This record gives sequence, structure tokens and C-alpha cells, in this order.
Amino acid sequence: MKIGIISDTHGNWAAIDEAFSIADDMNLWLHLGDCTPDAEYLATTYNVPVYGVAGNCDWPTGEMCYERIVDVAGHRIFMTHGHNYGVRYTQEYVMEAAESQNADIAIFGHTHIVEYLSGPPVLLNPGSASRPRDDERSSFMIMELEPMTPPKITIVRMKRVR
Repeated sequence: MKIGIISDTHGNWAAIDEAFSIADDMNLWLHLGDCTPDAEYLATTYNVPVYGVAGNCDWPTGEMCYERIVDVAGHRIFMTHGHNYGVRYTQEYVMEAAESQNADIAIFGHTHIVEYLSGPPVLLNPGSASRPRDDERSSFMIMELEPMTPPKITIVRMKRVR
């Protein structure tokens, strides 16, 4: 199972298009917020399954969720944007939330900085596809999953799309 992980696209559909052109053979995409319509754009434009969560820059609606669990390929993934867990200062709270949901993988965004901690749980932040703070190039991740095997993570750096 190949999964694209993208976050903090902030309405930059050109960045989404670039990420998809690099990783067009994903079975699934996970969008970690800031802007929820971007997840809808990815799903409808490319006809791929997308699970998303809302971020701090999204307007609240009754249908919006700020965290979710996705069970795939024998793994349990905890998704959140991260702003409600203070991820700019510590990963402790997001790790605790993932553990409380029996998730072996926790993914978040918000900081616009790539992070990969081997865990447990495995902790991933794909950085920002549109406004990176850790490099001149924007980023996303590719996660390959097989049952009972640690995820294989690839960090992908793109050109900065404005």
C-alpha cells in the first residue's frame, strides 16, 4: 500500500498538482489540513481516495473533523493537523493521543517542518507543500505500508510553487 501524505497546502493547487505528478501511483492520500477544500480538490481532480482533517486555518463546519483514525494495511494511523496538540513546542501530546487510540503511526502538520521519528508510535510530519519553513523547497511524504512491518518513509522535496 502506497500512501501520499500532504499538509499545509493553503489553497495552492499547483503544489498539489506537482506532488501528484511526482507520486501519481499512490493508493491513497492523507491531507492534514489548512485548507480542507484542497483535500476535496485532490480527490475529485485525480479520482483517488483521500482522507483529510481540518487545520487551524479552516473555517469550522458541522462536518469538519480535526482528527481521525485510518486503518489500512494492518496499521492504525492517527491523523491530526496538530495545532490542538501544541506540536510547535512538543510532540508528547500528539504521541499520547495516538497511543490512546492504539495507533502505531501518528501524522500531523501545522509546523511546516518535516519530522520523522521512528517511535513507537512512528511520528510523521510531511512539512508544507506550499509554505515550507525548513527548506526553500516544499515537501510531502510517501509512506509504504505492509502488515506487521514498520512503514517505509520517503521525504519528497519539490520546487517551491507559488
